[in-house]
Amino acid sequence: MNEPGVDEWGVDESGVKGKSRGEALRYLCATVPALFVGGLSILSAVNREVAPDLAHIALGLALFGAGLALMRWRHRFPWQVALATALLTLYSTTAAGPAYVTYVSLCTHRRWRQIVPVALATWLCPAAQLLWSDADKLRVVSVTSVTMVTGSVIVGGLTVFGLYLRTWRDLAASRRQAALEAQAHRLEQAKLAERVKIAHEMHDVLAHRISLLAMLAGGLSHRTDLTAEQTRETAQTIQENAHQSLNELRAVLGTLRRDGGVEDPQPNLADLDALFDEVRVAGQQVEVADTVDGRELLPAQTGRHAYRIVQEALTNARKHAPGTRVRAELGGRPGQGLRIRMSNPAPYAGSSSPSPSPGPGPGGRLGLVGLAERAQMAGGTLSHAVQDGHFILDVRLPWGA
Repeated sequence: MNEPGVDEWGVDESGVKGKSRGEALRYLCATVPALFVGGLSILSAVNREVAPDLAHIALGLALFGAGLALMRWRHRFPWQVALATALLTLYSTTAAGPAYVTYVSLCTHRRWRQIVPVALATWLCPAAQLLWSDADKLRVVSVTSVTMVTGSVIVGGLTVFGLYLRTWRDLAASRRQAALEAQAHRLEQAKLAERVKIAHEMHDVLAHRISLLAMLAGGLSHRTDLTAEQTRETAQTIQENAHQSLNELRAVLGTLRRDGGVEDPQPNLADLDALFDEVRVAGQQVEVADTVDGRELLPAQTGRHAYRIVQEALTNARKHAPGTRVRAELGGRPGQGLRIRMSNPAPYAGSSSPSPSPGPGPGGRLGLVGLAERAQMAGGTLSHAVQDGHFILDVRLPWGA
């Protein structure tokens, strides 16, 4: 069987026009020998000043037409058609063209048990035709010898050509397969990268909301001086945050089901004030120094990354250094990039006893890993260190991330 898209002559048949061109090429190759033989017969008749043998011409045309008709079945019956067209040359060499084309097609299958007998028939039949003729025996032997030598060269060349075409076709098929696999790999990598982005969004949203809920719930469990009104307000805040977390999770899962980019939520730098107010209501102490110039010119993508980085940094501070004051410093302008510097007292720094506040949440250093990945995804850099008892997170993003 031939590989899809390439025929046994190595012609690309991926489209209707390509298939038509390939078929026309094969029939043209089959016609050339018949035209050559016919031309020689006419020249011979003219030189000898004799009338053309109309019966022989009619037989030659009939056998040539039969050979062309048999070519149509060479894919379904490769060796049978090749042998039949070769036997036609016993009666007229005008059928040599179809015989050569079907023989090349047979060679592309690389089935030597079929190729060898058909090659012998293709080689011997034209010579046998001369031996059966009524011409001078000495001349017949001479012409037959030349015919057999020529036939050997032709059959050998056709065999090499058919094997070469099969090798070329296999190489083309392997290249197409490799290209398809590479394309599938690129698509899979693109889908994976998109899901990683969505996973980042899901982590940032849920970690922020759940840590707020943990802080509020922890306050309720540790505070014994709250009035009934304050307890109701805290419970209402917990309910609102839980409802908001469900809405944001539903939005992120919706983008995952649509196999699309992150569409909702899409916060930006302008939403940071609301974020700071939200965490302050929950009890987190935040000090902000914002010197960003030209924030209205900040691309939405950069603003989203900046918002998520600040949000995750606040979440990490609540988890690992609860009850401490966080300082957020933002600065930058078009052409210079955006800088985010978050700092808070390092947990247990300078003390052998843990904080009396509710203990830090789980997560290890995964929050820092996520921040580093997001900064890298935005084309920026992230560094962190403990200096003078404070944990400092320093992020730099290009303005057009």
